[in-house]
Amino acid sequence: MRIWLILLTLTSTSLADDWQIFRGDQAMHGIAKGQLADTLKLRWQFKTEDMERSSAAIAGGRVFVGSDDARVYAIDLETGKEIWRYQTAGAVEASPTVVGDSVYVGSSDNFVYALSAKTGEERWRYETMERVLGAANWTQSPDGKQTWILAGSYDSVLYCLNAQDGKLIWKYQTDNYINGSPVVSNGRVVFGGCDALLHVVDVLTGKSIAAIDARSYVAGTVSLAGSRAYFGHMDNEFLCIDLATEQLVWTYADKNFPYYSSPAIATDRVVFGGRDRRLHCVSRKDGKPLWTFKTRGKIDSSPVICGDKVAFGSIDGRLYTVKLDDGAEVWSYEIGDSISASPAVADGMMVIGSEDGSVYAFGPVQP
Repeated sequence: MRIWLILLTLTSTSLADDWQIFRGDQAMHGIAKGQLADTLKLRWQFKTEDMERSSAAIAGGRVFVGSDDARVYAIDLETGKEIWRYQTAGAVEASPTVVGDSVYVGSSDNFVYALSAKTGEERWRYETMERVLGAANWTQSPDGKQTWILAGSYDSVLYCLNAQDGKLIWKYQTDNYINGSPVVSNGRVVFGGCDALLHVVDVLTGKSIAAIDARSYVAGTVSLAGSRAYFGHMDNEFLCIDLATEQLVWTYADKNFPYYSSPAIATDRVVFGGRDRRLHCVSRKDGKPLWTFKTRGKIDSSPVICGDKVAFGSIDGRLYTVKLDDGAEVWSYEIGDSISASPAVADGMMVIGSEDGSVYAFGPVQP
């Protein structure tokens, strides 16, 4: 299989309150600005031709999202009308990433595309050897003259590409699939792999700084806060590892179910979904449980914290918001088919795809 990673150039707009990247920022904190209303109303529904597992990005009044119908869509945030679509040759499960006036997204057909956001015209392409399912991340080059794009592939390689022309800067080889997204912070790239390692890579050289035992396959995306990395793995544990000491700080293990969902990191707590059908909230300091919220299906959707609420989807076909303080349900909406994608939240709006093939946008009830 080959893969295409797609670059979409966006009109120049202020993106301060947008959701430009999976999990909201380069450290993958899962935090949105502002507040979500207690009651949300369906604003629009956009139908594609296959399942929606890609998590959306919101930038400049547009929603960018991939689909298993092998297309990338640009949708007007206000109206839900299609702006354009671009056809690839494989399912687009990865979340798009907006950087300045460009958007980057992986697909399952082995190439890297660069497309104009206005027309979908191709600008450049890069080929890897396998699927890219995790969202791309980005960083400035150490000299500040270039923007670099980072994306992992099922060919077990993390790629660093020049955002301008798609040329390879460096690549880092691991021993198994890279399913999640890389985190960028303080000159380091951090990610978990299906080789059961937490990799720490120098952003300038692409050389390994550390490869820390993660105790099992890491399928989701790591969140980084200070020197500590937070993530779950497929052998039913959620971990906190200190990168400075390369030591395990704490472990959370509850029922015998894996953790695929990526965490959201608040000041004093960490929130993540489990395949035990529950949303978990634990102390950021020591991993002690604070609360859980039970649904009727596994939770692969990665939660987003917005003000005093947490938003997430479930395989039970419902979209939820709960209180960050105690996990009490605030609102839910029944879509009816599995939700494995994660919410994108910007300016009081929430956008999420469902495996029924639709993208849904919710906003506050208007007078």
